[in-house]
Amino acid sequence: MKLLAYDFGASSGRAVLGRYNGNILETEVLWRFSNDPVQMGDTLHWDTLRLLHETKQGLYAAQRAGHADLSGIGIDTWGVDFGLLDKRGALLGNPVHYRDMRTLGKMAKAISIATKEAIYAQTGIQFMEINTLYHLMALAESWPELLEQAEALLFTPDLMGYFLTGEKVCERTIASTSQMLNPVTGDWAFELLKSLGVPTHMLLKVTEPLRKNGILTPQVQSELGIGPIPVLSVGGHDTASAVVAVPAQGKDFAYLSSGTWSLMGVELPAPILSDAAFRMNVTNEGGVNRTTRLLKNIMGLWILQECKREWDRKGEVISFDDLAAVAEKEPAFRSLIDPDAPEFGKPGHMTDKIRDFCTRTGQQVPETKGSVARCILESLAMKYRKTFGELETLTGKRIPVLHVVGGGSRDTLLNRFTADALNRPVLAGPSEATALGNLAGQLVALGELSGLQEARALIRRTVEPVTVLPENSSVWDEGYSMFEAILEKA
Repeated sequence: MKLLAYDFGASSGRAVLGRYNGNILETEVLWRFSNDPVQMGDTLHWDTLRLLHETKQGLYAAQRAGHADLSGIGIDTWGVDFGLLDKRGALLGNPVHYRDMRTLGKMAKAISIATKEAIYAQTGIQFMEINTLYHLMALAESWPELLEQAEALLFTPDLMGYFLTGEKVCERTIASTSQMLNPVTGDWAFELLKSLGVPTHMLLKVTEPLRKNGILTPQVQSELGIGPIPVLSVGGHDTASAVVAVPAQGKDFAYLSSGTWSLMGVELPAPILSDAAFRMNVTNEGGVNRTTRLLKNIMGLWILQECKREWDRKGEVISFDDLAAVAEKEPAFRSLIDPDAPEFGKPGHMTDKIRDFCTRTGQQVPETKGSVARCILESLAMKYRKTFGELETLTGKRIPVLHVVGGGSRDTLLNRFTADALNRPVLAGPSEATALGNLAGQLVALGELSGLQEARALIRRTVEPVTVLPENSSVWDEGYSMFEAILEKA
């Protein structure tokens, strides 16, 4: 059985072929493409039509490789972003990037109207200014006529699926990233949205993942010279698909989906909306099989990626492997930052922002590439420790192991730092977790696998994670005390 998984990341995407022989999944990347935002005037957009073009190129690549006989297609993407369709089904404007500045001040405005406690009680989502809720508040304020014309709001994976099938779907895992969905009822938080001036007429009924959405339209079939392939609903949020591919046995584990963003969490049968969860600002996102992903968004390797882009633009080109090598030679805990400080969330001048943070908090300022990289990686491991402790507090359990999946699972130095910081074994891999979870989800949708446990058993047969054991935990205990003091100063 052959399946095609589209995994759209915030900076790049790929089409991954999966071959399932009844025992393991073999994967092959057939098409890779860049996902570059476009600044037009004062607005940062996604190049959505280019993404549709690249989606079609993935299907052409499958045909050229002799894989036109696909049993299914699944699509996952980053969270929160959306497109609006009018009554004819036409796209209203270019979808806007989650890092666009239009949301500035909107979260504060929402809190002043509805209170932070009320918003959390009705959505269970971590407060971040990138959330869909604040983008819609911005539209309602600055461009209300656009929302009036909208007949449907489709989140990015469902929008890409609509372009292929003509079917309008609102899948739960991606909808749950919006801070507009009630995690208990599974429906929209209509009263909250009304109080914040956000119209709801364009919100579709929420559907569960792991089902058939439709087939390629006759027009797409004719254009591409391909048959009526089904498009299947997987965990539309890329983290939801990545968590499907966590090769865990049993229920007592934490996961870290590591890449541009770091998402650390646990899988639960129901949300946690307690006062403690509110204070810790954790998020309750939808998972497959009606699970809850209790997690926290951490800025992740984005900070290091931005530094590398800065050095590359200056002609000081250096690979990530070489950055890790020079970072390892630097002294420990000389400089630490809070990866989630607001200044690190926006692009540009990242090394200056790191140095400014260290100056402001009375630390040694990192000047070399190695010292900057070590500062970032140690700080991420410290933030992982803080979040891991919060998850143990909220669940009331000692979590015995952390599974690290995604591209960041290949960062051996960060994995070592994380194992020491947590004093827990780290199981690293698979690095292609999102695509594997997407493919496994398709197999469940097609009835080839019975559910989540069989999907994870398939992943364990397919990929063996690398175990990293803690070695210097006592040293990291001292370093963590320094990190806590720095957070207080910041």
